[in-house]
Amino acid sequence: MTSPAPDRAILPLWAALVAAVVGGLALDASFPSLGIWPLAFVSVALSLVSLIGRRVWSASVVGLVYGLAFYLPHIDWAARFLGDDPLNWVPWVALAGVESIFMGAGAIVIALAYRWISRVMRPGPWRLAATSLVVAGVWTSRELIMGSWPYGGFPWGRIGMSQSESPLAVVTSWVGVAGLTFLMVLVVALAIEAVRVMRVRRTVGWWALTAPALLLIALILLPQFPTADAGSFRVVAVQGNGPTAYLDQGERYDVLDAQLQATEEAVGVDPDLVVWPEGGVGLDPLDDANAAAVLDRATRMVGAPILLNAAVPDGDLVFNRSMLWTAGGVEQSHDKRYPVPFGEYVPDRGLYEKIVPSLIGMIGREYEPGTDSPVMDIDGVQAALAICFDVLFDQHIEEGISGGAQVLIFQTNNADFRGTDENLQQLAFARMRAIESGRSVVNVSTVGTSQVIAPDGTTIDQIGVDERGAIIADVELRDGTTPGILLGAGIRGFLLWIPLVSAAIFGVLASRLQRG
Repeated sequence: MTSPAPDRAILPLWAALVAAVVGGLALDASFPSLGIWPLAFVSVALSLVSLIGRRVWSASVVGLVYGLAFYLPHIDWAARFLGDDPLNWVPWVALAGVESIFMGAGAIVIALAYRWISRVMRPGPWRLAATSLVVAGVWTSRELIMGSWPYGGFPWGRIGMSQSESPLAVVTSWVGVAGLTFLMVLVVALAIEAVRVMRVRRTVGWWALTAPALLLIALILLPQFPTADAGSFRVVAVQGNGPTAYLDQGERYDVLDAQLQATEEAVGVDPDLVVWPEGGVGLDPLDDANAAAVLDRATRMVGAPILLNAAVPDGDLVFNRSMLWTAGGVEQSHDKRYPVPFGEYVPDRGLYEKIVPSLIGMIGREYEPGTDSPVMDIDGVQAALAICFDVLFDQHIEEGISGGAQVLIFQTNNADFRGTDENLQQLAFARMRAIESGRSVVNVSTVGTSQVIAPDGTTIDQIGVDERGAIIADVELRDGTTPGILLGAGIRGFLLWIPLVSAAIFGVLASRLQRG
């Protein structure tokens, strides 16, 4: 029996577009707030099936539609940053559009990989394996590129990050988030190839049917890589619920007062550290003697240093800076490594002012990226910091762990996105970082949700949205480095380049065979 033409599309274009829309919506639903994590596999399957046999132009359109169907609902909170401005939709649509263009470009490479490999290799186990590995690799390469470029990238919406509440989350402790993305797409790609083999041969070997099932079972049963107990550390995480949104109006000391009132719960509990969120002071305490005096008294009141955060000028530059405040002032500090483009600074400001001058004019901040170590020594305990957006970047977390961190502390300000899923999505990233690194995480927000998370991802305690309060927790300290952290940079480098090079090699071979 002759096999179907390898270049023939499985779905007509109209059906592929429907599959792309459903797949994009399914991917969004796999993340919080719905958090139906198995839908990530459904989403990948619909995307891949819609691309098999597609030509360049149709693959790009299908990939673009898939991206829009995912990113438009997934980051609709981006429309909240500029409040009620009539053009507040522009940042949302622009960001979703740029990310979707990347999705379309990656879809072209995936479609070409399917075509080229089918031309070069005969149907069978080797083609099944090669196709699945290259397709899963190209998908991961696309994620890695989107997470690093342009302007530092936007690593939000990665397939692996959708699994914070699933049994697959522990896989990150072995191969990192990028490795989990690759393995998840590989499971789906193997299953699709098994079905394609069955269509051609009418029968299919046990190897084709069992390969994806066995891989998925192995991933589900894989235990978390263990880290070593290193004692405990009493932390008070304070959520003041003050007016901390970019466009919030308030008196000069309103934010500071809100944090101080919530911090009163820490009096008498003998903490080792009090943690305030990003922007939890509302002003520069180094330039306000009254605020500095109040903070000095607060540290004496609770009997512990306060890790706080503020915008701080340093010469001609301004940094988003976390400071360890003691009764004698600042003892240590760390500057945010990845300021948010078009939120905390405007890249190529002159260019974008010509395009949307009113919007760019509203963004007066120009924070510089920090270069110092994220690790602080707090009375002998090594704590690694990540300030809001920094939690998204694998290399930042790895730097903290390689610097000896025994606990992770994340400070964030979600006030610009009240009432949206942004807060829950970011919490999922924090939970994944705990599991990936085998470290406790103290995630503190200005307006919620703040959580203390155990090294296995379990929530120890939390303060909900729009609540004022303090979490008092004895968090586990851990030593040791998981493979996902130790090998993370190497895994990402491999998954970035090898799949693209492999696809290119198959393209060259297919071209030569066609000419021959």
